[in-house]
Amino acid sequence: MSDEILIEQAESMDKDPFGGADAPVQKAKDPKKAIKKLMVYLMPHKTALIISLVFAVFSTGFSIAGPRLLGRITTALIDGVIAHALGTGLLTNFPYMRNILILLIVFFVVSAFCNFTQEIIMARLSVKVTFKLRTEISEKMHRLPINYYDTRPHGDILSRVTNDVDTMSQTLSSSLTRIVSAIVTVFGVLFMMLWISPLMTIAVIITIPTFMSIMMIVIAKSQSFFTGQQEALGQVSGIVEETYSGHSIVRAYNGESDAEEKFDKANESLKTSAWKAQFMSSIIEPIFSFVDSIGYVLVCVLGGYLAVRRVITIGDVQAFIQYVQSFTMPLGELGAASSTMQSMIAAAERVFEFLDEEDEIPDEEGKVIKEVHQGRVTFENVRFGYNPDKIIINDFSSDISPGQTVAIVGPTGAGKTTVVKLLMRFYELNSGKILIDGVNAADYTRKELRDMFGMVLQDTWLYNATIMENIRYGSPNATDEEVMAAAKAAQCHSFIRTLPGGYNMVLNEEATNISQGQKQLFTIARVVLKNPDILILDEATSSIDTRTEILIQKAMKNIMKGRTSFVIAHRLSTIRDADLILVMKDGDIIEQGSHSELLEFKGFYAELYNSQFENGDGG
Repeated sequence: MSDEILIEQAESMDKDPFGGADAPVQKAKDPKKAIKKLMVYLMPHKTALIISLVFAVFSTGFSIAGPRLLGRITTALIDGVIAHALGTGLLTNFPYMRNILILLIVFFVVSAFCNFTQEIIMARLSVKVTFKLRTEISEKMHRLPINYYDTRPHGDILSRVTNDVDTMSQTLSSSLTRIVSAIVTVFGVLFMMLWISPLMTIAVIITIPTFMSIMMIVIAKSQSFFTGQQEALGQVSGIVEETYSGHSIVRAYNGESDAEEKFDKANESLKTSAWKAQFMSSIIEPIFSFVDSIGYVLVCVLGGYLAVRRVITIGDVQAFIQYVQSFTMPLGELGAASSTMQSMIAAAERVFEFLDEEDEIPDEEGKVIKEVHQGRVTFENVRFGYNPDKIIINDFSSDISPGQTVAIVGPTGAGKTTVVKLLMRFYELNSGKILIDGVNAADYTRKELRDMFGMVLQDTWLYNATIMENIRYGSPNATDEEVMAAAKAAQCHSFIRTLPGGYNMVLNEEATNISQGQKQLFTIARVVLKNPDILILDEATSSIDTRTEILIQKAMKNIMKGRTSFVIAHRLSTIRDADLILVMKDGDIIEQGSHSELLEFKGFYAELYNSQFENGDGG
């Protein structure tokens, strides 16, 4: 992130960017909208979804028939015992019981098969939906403007891509069919209970409204806590990512205690929101148990009375007791599933919020395409600010001839790095123009525009791959010989050969198995290989020792011959041979000319140059 962005954010932020323990818990912005958007992803798989739900219905339906059949066996046994005691019949009617048992086994096998099938279908469906979501997120990340990443914690973005998508996947694979099964069970069991005894059914049902009312209140209250839980999880992920990526700096500055304190605050926020969410959802279970117990008491008392009066059989009472359990249990499952669904809705909101972010302004059809680029760059009254109400480049104008080496100097926050980012169209201008070969940069496609440039930044970027692949990045068709030639030009071929595996040595994720100076050399070799029309060097040798820097400067002089080059440097001794030096202060060019001309002028540049030598930084 550039100095200008950091300064601007530091001025505008009046609270911990990660939220912390005092961050307010936000309620769900629009759960219905999130559900509708999720349905868009489910619709392409509606056939599989419908089949899964049908299997869930059949699985539940066949299992519901079980208690009634078991009740008939119980009735047959008791009737046989009574008949045998009275001497009026056999003790057991084995053929009748055998037929019921066979039917019962068939029902249970079919129920298990249907349940197994729908679980497989939903697992595949959730994986496909998750795959599509992650693909769209990955594509979205490349379409978002640079300022999106410059103004948000990276850990929060990672949490949306990983934690939130995983939450959606787990819920899709389990909770949907659970909800369907619970609903089918409630209505199926209610039908069977009414079939056995309408009177006992009424006795059970009168306890349900109280339970449902309390459950609805709990669901409504807990939604904001589940949303807060997902947001707090993103904050924790952000701090972990921030601390891990800079762990060496944290230790070097004895910042462990501060990092732990920051993490503890965010973790406390996560614990609080998670505790509230889990508490609100967990109280459904005790309420369910209480209602269930009341139902059992009513059924036992009323069932015993009706059995004695021979209104219903003992087997029906047994079946009804099982149905009471089967009736209240899915109500509890609905409550538990609602908690999971709320987590999914909160996660879905965050994911879709990310996907709905405004894309970088797309390239228009019919953009200019030029075969040959000379490298002439003209700034015409460029005006820019990361926030429209806070302009940091006021009125920047300059004309750079093809092949010129242009040095941009000035104090921190003057707008040096911002200028080159505007060249690459990482940001759009507020007003003014940047012309390349007489063509407005906005009239090129971004791909063609960025193909003209090669950048070596102060912050190096390498990825988890071989050294060969890292140098070849941006020039995928380059041969091994061309990569090695670029490495020789960048003065890193000799030490690469001494590394384990040479060019095939794999860099780890943070590229910590090589030095910072070696990282810089690899990025320089990458630019040499690309052979761009315009070079941008932002403190390109800042992390390299003095001896290597001399070699690099010689190599860079050869590379810069015939190319327009922009060099940002803090050590002014490194840009004395530049064709043109632009001196920036507060977003404006206040002086320009050659090194000798600016020294003779005895202005701001001369003051900067002399102060560096007085402080021993002149190089």
